[in-house]
Amino acid sequence: MRSCLLCSVAFVILATGAGTGRAAFQPANSARPAGPWAQFRGPDGQGVSPEKGFPTQWSESKNLAWKVALPGAGTSSPILVGDRLLLTAYTGSATGGLQLQVLCMNSEDGKLIWKREVAPQLPEQDRIREDHGWASSTLAADAERIYAFFGKSGVYAFDHAGKQLWRTSVGTGLNGWGSSNSPVLYRNLVIINASVESESLVALDRQTGKEVWRAGGIKESWNTPILVSLPGGKTELVTAVFGKVMGLDPGTGQPLWSCTTEIPWYMVPSLVARNGVVYCIGGRTAGGLAVRCGGRGDVTATHRVWTVRKGSNVSSPVLYGDHMYWVHENLGIAYCAELSSGKLLYEERLPAGGQFYASPIVAEGRIYYPGRMGTTCVVAAGPRFQLLSSNQLGNREVFNASPAAGRGKLFLRSDRFLYCLGTR
Repeated sequence: MRSCLLCSVAFVILATGAGTGRAAFQPANSARPAGPWAQFRGPDGQGVSPEKGFPTQWSESKNLAWKVALPGAGTSSPILVGDRLLLTAYTGSATGGLQLQVLCMNSEDGKLIWKREVAPQLPEQDRIREDHGWASSTLAADAERIYAFFGKSGVYAFDHAGKQLWRTSVGTGLNGWGSSNSPVLYRNLVIINASVESESLVALDRQTGKEVWRAGGIKESWNTPILVSLPGGKTELVTAVFGKVMGLDPGTGQPLWSCTTEIPWYMVPSLVARNGVVYCIGGRTAGGLAVRCGGRGDVTATHRVWTVRKGSNVSSPVLYGDHMYWVHENLGIAYCAELSSGKLLYEERLPAGGQFYASPIVAEGRIYYPGRMGTTCVVAAGPRFQLLSSNQLGNREVFNASPAAGRGKLFLRSDRFLYCLGTR
């Protein structure tokens, strides 16, 4: 069961909508994501918002700023670029009329600013398991471009008016669960985990889309890599694959180190990091570990800090204070562990029931756990379990996408609607 899985598809731009005449957002620094939530899981891919003013309670009649119907289904998360929301969707199916969409919407009222429809390269697999569909990779944006990953069709760059700038293939492999992973921006590069498509990590030049480096051995990996800052100004690119966590030089793709996980299956949840230590959960059999970055070669004996036999097969963890938090995708059990030791401080079943595929976020000392059936549980971030609220949205909708946070609002999408939640 994999959250945010995108079927490998191919793109041909179709001109299907014009902008509203509003100027495209232009952030100041194109070397970094264009804003506090302009990539999967927000700042540094960690799922933590530094902003304030987010609601803790909501429903269809309370603290719902707006709700708009989406022109297509999808499980990609929205990103926030200035006053615009960007996300992907799809219509049709592989057996008839499949079209992919890139959407740009006004974050103040949800109105559509522009839409671009994208046609897949066929043939495609008839369906994606768990009905994840064909639009699950979250976009990333800088000051000049929006980057989209669409499986075997490759990586696309658009400008902020929706014009396609380039397209590059990163492989043609397919998988019954579809593809996944979201673009990561580093200096002049956009980095893609193309495990399904070519069992590799691929770095492309942001301006041209030309391949800069490719690293192999990326097997059974559906997670979005993270960038980890180390003392001395160094940065490592870290991802989890079948049986191990890997660190690479993000500028060259050169492998630096690997650590055995003892998790004997595919890896879907993205990693999180603090002070040069990465924390990882995953595998259908569930497990987790902490690894110090900065090593070379096999660092299992020297840099693995701890392991734990609890984890999640789908949703990613979050860090807050001295603890790590996550929820099991099927059991609905929320966990809290010490960062220093991995010791479990609590494991409590959330009241929502059902499954949790979306990755949680943290804001103002609160953890937001979105459930697939529309119930989001808000839990205090602390070593003792405290449920603050349980909030229901939707009617016969599926919520697989992780929330976005910004401008004092939470943005949550289902397979049918996009919701804006704000205190009022």
